[in-house]
Amino acid sequence: MKFIHSADWQLGKPFGRFDSDVRGALTEARFDAVDALGSAAAEHGAEHVIVAGDIFDTEGPEDRTIVQAISRMDRHGCRWWLLPGNHDFARNGGLWDRVRQRTSDKIIVLSEPEPREIEDKIWLLPAPLIHRHNLEDPTSLFDTMETPGARLRIGVAHGSIRDFGSRGETKNQIAPDRARLSELDYLALGDWHGALKVDARTWYSGTPETDRFQRDEPGHALVVEVQPDLMPTVTPIRTGRFQWLTRDWTINDKAAFDAECDQLLAGVDAPNTLLQLTLAGITSLGERIAMLGRLENDLSHRLRHLGVRADDLVGRPREEDLATLAVEGMLGTAAAKLNARIDAGGLDSAVAKRALERLFVEYSREGQA
Repeated sequence: MKFIHSADWQLGKPFGRFDSDVRGALTEARFDAVDALGSAAAEHGAEHVIVAGDIFDTEGPEDRTIVQAISRMDRHGCRWWLLPGNHDFARNGGLWDRVRQRTSDKIIVLSEPEPREIEDKIWLLPAPLIHRHNLEDPTSLFDTMETPGARLRIGVAHGSIRDFGSRGETKNQIAPDRARLSELDYLALGDWHGALKVDARTWYSGTPETDRFQRDEPGHALVVEVQPDLMPTVTPIRTGRFQWLTRDWTINDKAAFDAECDQLLAGVDAPNTLLQLTLAGITSLGERIAMLGRLENDLSHRLRHLGVRADDLVGRPREEDLATLAVEGMLGTAAAKLNARIDAGGLDSAVAKRALERLFVEYSREGQA
C-alpha cells in the first residue's frame, strides 16, 4: 500500500507580523499546498492522504477557511484522513462537527480513537487529541485497539517524541518506540514542522508549506509505501512554494555586501522567498548607507519579504567624510564631538554612532537636493 503522509497544514494562520499583501500570499499558499498533496497522490499512485493533526490553525476557523479546505480536497481522487491535533483538537459541537456538515465521503475525520479498516485488512489506528495538551501518551490506546486479520497496522498521532523546546509542543509526549510497542508497520506523526525520521517505521512529515524562520527547506510531505513484514519505504517530496531564510552576514565593505546579495539572488526563487537578514561589521558611513539603500530599494522589491537587523553594522566616518562635514561649521563641530564620544566607548557610544550616522545621512540628502 502507498499513501501520502502530511501534517500541520494550519489553515487560517493569520501571519499578523506581515503586510497585507504578504499575508494574503502566505494564506493562499497554504490552500495551494492541499492541491499539491492531491496532485502528489495521483502522481505516485497513492489512494490515501493521512494528515497527522493541525489541519486548521485554531479550533474556531472562519467558514471560508473550512469551505476552502474541503473544496480543495474534493477536487482530487484520493481519500483524506484528518486527525485532530493540538491546534484543532476534537470536542463535541466544535470545529469537526462543522467540517462533517460539509464533507463528502472521501474526507474522513478521525475524531474518535477507533481503528478504521481503510482497505482490506489494512487498519488505520488514530490517536486524536481531545484537549490542546494531554498529560498522557495519546498513542497508548494503540495497544488495545483490535484489528482483526490485519495485514498492516498504521498509526497516526500528533505530539512530541522528544522535547522540541521553543520549536514545538512539549506536551502530548509519545513513546519513542511506540511503533515497536504497538506492533505498527508505520507511525505517521505531526507537530514537528520539518520532515524528521525517528526510526525506520516512525516519521514526522513536517508541514507542506513552511510558516516560520527556522530552516531553509520549503514544505514537504512523505510518500510512504508499506508491505507486510518489510520496512516501509519513505520518500520526502517538495510541496511548498515559499522558502523562509535566515542569513547572518559579516561584511566590511560594499563589494563584499554586493557579492553576498548576488549570490543569494542567484540561489533562490526571489518572489517566493522570505528573508530575515542580520548584518554585522565595520565600514564607512557612506558604504553603510549604500548597503542599506540597496536592501531598501532593490532586494526588498525582489523578495516576497525582507526583514533586516543592522544594529551591529557599524558605520564609522572616513577622514574625507569628516572633512566634508567640517566645512559646514556647526555640523563639523557636532560630527567631531560625536566621533570623540564613539572613540571613548561607554554607554553613550552606541547612541553617538546612530547620531553621527543620522547627521551624515541628513547632510548627504541635503547635498542631493
